[in-house]
Amino acid sequence: MREPVRLGLDALVDVLRAAGEPTRLRLLALLAAGDLTVSDLTEILGQSQPRISRHLKLLGEADLIDRYQEGAWAYFRLRQDGKAAIFVRNLLAHASENDAVVLRDNERLAAVKHQRAERAQAYFSRNAAEWDELRRLHAADDEVDAAVIRLLGSQPIDSLLDLGTGTGRILELLSGLYRRAIGVDASRDMLSVARANLDKSGITKASVRHADILNLPFEAQDFDVVTIHQVLHFFDQPEIAIGEAARMLRPGGRLVIIDLAPHGLEYLRDEHAHVRLGFSHQSMSDWLRKSGLDVEQIVDLHPGHESGQGLTVTVWLARDPRRLMASAGSEGAEPTFAGRE
Repeated sequence: MREPVRLGLDALVDVLRAAGEPTRLRLLALLAAGDLTVSDLTEILGQSQPRISRHLKLLGEADLIDRYQEGAWAYFRLRQDGKAAIFVRNLLAHASENDAVVLRDNERLAAVKHQRAERAQAYFSRNAAEWDELRRLHAADDEVDAAVIRLLGSQPIDSLLDLGTGTGRILELLSGLYRRAIGVDASRDMLSVARANLDKSGITKASVRHADILNLPFEAQDFDVVTIHQVLHFFDQPEIAIGEAARMLRPGGRLVIIDLAPHGLEYLRDEHAHVRLGFSHQSMSDWLRKSGLDVEQIVDLHPGHESGQGLTVTVWLARDPRRLMASAGSEGAEPTFAGRE
């Protein structure tokens, strides 16, 4: 049985004062279902923007919600960590799903998410042909997904960071393993697609944010697992992104990189903005080691085209060794290699 959250009397009174108002309780219930803007919330609750903003300010001061900026928009969501936020989540679990106000709010929330999904689908449709062309060139997505899951195993992940999250594919793939997750991307259009996909899958323990993966806005050593999926070939200096990813790892944390093996398809530079034509085992392993990580496994997934043409996808698994020094009987050993015949 899960231990109840223990709060001091003063802290408990502060939380109850912040949450114990009808509009603020409704806001908390909505923000438990994902990221929403002030405009979304005014549309759902039918209240003025200044009034909603004032309530959000009070909830923020009580450390019950997170706020983060994405261009001109500010997004809000119920915090996932902290005793006060956990207490509120437990409190919300006692709200009746058949309450008339709750039902009406959920109907309007569904309408807002539907509009979000339509906008994301419009962007996705405009670019689908290009993505399908690239997908046909390399190993099947389900093979890559299976390799990632096999490498990570079934060990629960407390916190996951997905760099260059794109459509949110990794956040969906690993949703059964992590307690909380954040995906970051430099494209606001792609973030819209990712949010719509998370909404569609009913995943509320993951959020996506606009950020530069070369200069991440998070505390160091805050994540158990960091993933970088088909992103590094767009960078002139991918080792900077690897260094940032390593900085995010807790001791013993793992980094998974999925990217292309070396190839000669020059047209990808001009037509698809690829800066790097794949990465060798050696170059990637060197960057990982320079960032203080131990390379544990490297897996090659070949495209399987009958002509032998196409792009091989490589998956690298590396680990922060700081927790492993005591059992470093294999220090300096070469990583294991695996691949389909």
